[in-house]
Amino acid sequence: MLRQVCTALLAVLVVGGCSGGSDGSDGSSSPTQSSAPAGTASASPFPAATTPRPVVPAAPRRTACYRLAPWQLTRPTNGSEPVPCDSPHTARTIHVGTLDTVVNGHSVAVDSAHVQRQLATTCPRELAAFVGGSARTRDLSRFAVVWFSPTLAQADRGADWFRCDLVAFSGERSLLRLPRETPGVRGVLDRPGALDTYGLCGTAAPGAKGFERVICGRPHSWEAFDTISLPGGRRYPGADALRDAGDEKCKSRAAARAEDALKFRYGWEWPTRGQWGTGRRFGYCWVPAT
Repeated sequence: MLRQVCTALLAVLVVGGCSGGSDGSDGSSSPTQSSAPAGTASASPFPAATTPRPVVPAAPRRTACYRLAPWQLTRPTNGSEPVPCDSPHTARTIHVGTLDTVVNGHSVAVDSAHVQRQLATTCPRELAAFVGGSARTRDLSRFAVVWFSPTLAQADRGADWFRCDLVAFSGERSLLRLPRETPGVRGVLDRPGALDTYGLCGTAAPGAKGFERVICGRPHSWEAFDTISLPGGRRYPGADALRDAGDEKCKSRAAARAEDALKFRYGWEWPTRGQWGTGRRFGYCWVPAT
């Protein structure tokens, strides 16, 4: 009999715990618990975590100057800090453009062949516009243009710029300190006698012992006075073919400017295989400096 009473009591307790109760309450949770209407989410006491948008790296200034070293010129990117243009500097930004990274509706990387062709086309054109002169005087000068694009990490954060920098070689492996803004080098090759300062000269005859290319503003004994265009496609024609292609023309041009057309010296220099590969299709005609 006692066992039956205990069993019945246990059943009552279980049923009471599962029902809404018989004390007139509405079945709501205890005050220590939060509740929300059906179909709604309860408010969180903590703010939702948000992912900050990456900061797009700023584009370089269009008139910035830099102290670059020769080894930096062959790098695709450059993180050097600009310096005041009235202080010593070896590079000057002459153009900042926007990368074309979409081909047939698809994005391409900043180091893709498509982007590199854009830079290799745009920056030489900007150099010509900046320093002036003809194609011949630019080829005879020691001015050059280099270009830099964002790093892959910067491109991933939205950077889409490139910059073209003007430099001038003082020697084989040294850069010239560019002049300050007044008068500067803008339009410099349109000025008379510009090649006397910025042209290509040599410390000896081309190919001779001790020969080094130097800018004509430095001591020299030979000078490149003309260029000769060379025929050929993408394949390198070979040294013998290039020597024959330009030697007679160079000799004739050197004779025309010599005091004695029967007794003079000249030097014909054709492009190497590596230079041909970069698109150079001309050689230099040299004479002793006067």
